[in-house]
Amino acid sequence: MEWQRQAVRVGSATLLLFAAVLFALHYVHLRADFPNHSPWMDWAKYTDEGWYGDAAIRYYLRGGWRVPGDFNPGAALPVWPLLEALVFRFTGVGVIAARALAVTVLGGIGVCSYLLLSLRGAGNRAVPLGRLSGIAAAALLFSSPFVYAFGRMAILEPLLILWMLGALLVAASVRHAAGGTSRMLRLVVLGLLAALMVGTKTTAIFLLPALCWMLWSASGWHPRAVLRNTCVAAAAGALPALTYILLLRRNGLLPDVHYLFAANAYTAISRATFWTVLWQTLQDGAWMGTTIYIAAVATALLLCFRRAVRHDAVFTALALWALGYLAYIAYHANLQPRYYLVVAVPLTLLLLRGTVHLAAWSRYAGLVAALLLAGVLVSDAWSTARYVAHPEYTFQRAATTVEIVVRGEPQHSHTVLSISGSNLSLMTGLPSICDDFGTMELQDRIAAYRPGWFVTWNYVEDDKMEALSHFYHLTRMASMPAMDDPDRNLMILYRLDSRDGTARKQHRRTEYPITLPWQSPT
Repeated sequence: MEWQRQAVRVGSATLLLFAAVLFALHYVHLRADFPNHSPWMDWAKYTDEGWYGDAAIRYYLRGGWRVPGDFNPGAALPVWPLLEALVFRFTGVGVIAARALAVTVLGGIGVCSYLLLSLRGAGNRAVPLGRLSGIAAAALLFSSPFVYAFGRMAILEPLLILWMLGALLVAASVRHAAGGTSRMLRLVVLGLLAALMVGTKTTAIFLLPALCWMLWSASGWHPRAVLRNTCVAAAAGALPALTYILLLRRNGLLPDVHYLFAANAYTAISRATFWTVLWQTLQDGAWMGTTIYIAAVATALLLCFRRAVRHDAVFTALALWALGYLAYIAYHANLQPRYYLVVAVPLTLLLLRGTVHLAAWSRYAGLVAALLLAGVLVSDAWSTARYVAHPEYTFQRAATTVEIVVRGEPQHSHTVLSISGSNLSLMTGLPSICDDFGTMELQDRIAAYRPGWFVTWNYVEDDKMEALSHFYHLTRMASMPAMDDPDRNLMILYRLDSRDGTARKQHRRTEYPITLPWQSPT
């Protein structure tokens, strides 16, 4: 009926405007801390923005993307730092530029989510209200406080999600290829996107079953077509990956790759802890939002027995995506909230896809689901708006204090040793090395690079003190409250004065804290 079509158009326009406003808010206060006192205590907010962009940061600060013996994840995960390097070419190194890139990626996720949910369903039939559900999905993602918190960080997960959504769209388009050349081109693009996924974050391999399902469905489930298309896409993805590995080997960079895998190889799951870890993994999915999480799981369980839904390749691929990454999280057994961002997106889309199937199955079930989603949208938007309205800058101010102190002693080395050193480099431009990870022992790295400053959280760990004491006396220069983790809420800056007195000039101690531009003199 005409009034129904008009209502859908009005609803779509309203949701689209709402989603656009919510997305624009993600660009506000980019320098601010990860929301303090949030439900998500994640170590990444102290380290990962710097670590995984380090290759780009060091390229512009040091003239080379790698520091031999230090932590160099860019060797194994080159895609994100390459994108950051392109941005830094125009903006210079800075946390605002890196986070603006991350938010732009988030915008791409919203667009691809809309396109994916607009795809036709089983038997090439249009999914009812597909476009409206796509807009609603973007609005839900942009309103989510969980997505707001992690989607604004310059970390790897958002880019992995964007590549995955793009790969699903390309795989689905194989069905509509007009000829052999068109199909071949799409399969090559699909393979390249799969390679970009793995080059962004190696855990992308847990998403490949969902990608294969979409490709096989688009191939009509004909064995010959499935085999041919899979082989072409796999070859297109394997060729650049193998070429890159050979380049790493030729340049002697494989130890950095091996170290990254070794550093992340630990797992707390075992035969004795299997069910405990599995239950905790599923329980922690509520970090994305309890209502959305429970509703998505319930919708999947309710609809999986309906034949029309099982044959909807988009619905099934989204379910396999979420299950695949939950399997990785359980296996790794390091339940950090940021990992669930890769689960939150497909579950949100699955819920919206399921809602339109519910509406086709039962008008009343669809109405109940729509009202539930409207309530979640308003509630989440309000929570996100509060984060936007009350930014905090404790970490940024601490980093600025470190920069002022370090640059205030120009005759002393400006290199900072810290587990958060890469984040400090991104925020201040100071060179740094890591005090925790690296292919060389810490004492050897200290001897090789002779840092002038040490930044730690709350206290100096025994192993760090032992390594430093061979070379330096530690002089405490400043302490700055930062962030909200009770184990890491006080950043302490030490000047490293050489024991032999030859490598460093002994300086008169300056009394800190100092008065900064945003502080009132005491």
